[in-house]
Amino acid sequence: MRYVLVDTSTDLRAQALAHDIRRVDAILFTHSHADHVMGLDEVRRFNELQSGPVACYGDDRTLAELRRIFAYIFDPPSVGGGVPQLSLFRIAGPFSLGGAEIVPIPLLHGPWPILGFRIGAFAYLTDCNRIPDESWALLAGVRVLVLDALRHRPHSTHFTVDEALEVVSRLRPIRAYFTHIAHDLPHGATCARLPAGVQLAYDGLVLEV
Repeated sequence: MRYVLVDTSTDLRAQALAHDIRRVDAILFTHSHADHVMGLDEVRRFNELQSGPVACYGDDRTLAELRRIFAYIFDPPSVGGGVPQLSLFRIAGPFSLGGAEIVPIPLLHGPWPILGFRIGAFAYLTDCNRIPDESWALLAGVRVLVLDALRHRPHSTHFTVDEALEVVSRLRPIRAYFTHIAHDLPHGATCARLPAGVQLAYDGLVLEV
């Protein structure tokens, strides 16, 4: 079995402790914005538990940004102290992890090209406000969808709830969960107004796909 983490959020340590995460075999990076990478240093603990490096996958831009932001990891350290042990791999198309095919989905997060990911009939599309024409075919037949839906008011880099519902209407998954939600959306009241099969995600949500 492979334990795959998507991004290294700023609260990675707290979430790993809260949910008893003891192993990470690979990390898929969607992009290099701070809220998606700044927990990278916490991977040190998984190196110790697993006695080896963790594989990290991202596009060219994201890998270059990781090398820049975390130069102390990738350049020879000038001071003592442990640093995460990571192996970087460039995403250039679909690839396999532990027998599962990972399909990168090109997305737009405002002006920034980023990646979502599809594994079988499950797709994870965070931090986006447009799905390029060429990416729709990669999402055909998705049954469980996790999708950005920041708030009701328009935003320059994120889908609104209505825009996310348009995506759901086009893809027609069996279940859809909205993520990257702002405090503008009261959870219970918003879920009550969403169509059947669509709800806001929440911390600790577990899906079987």
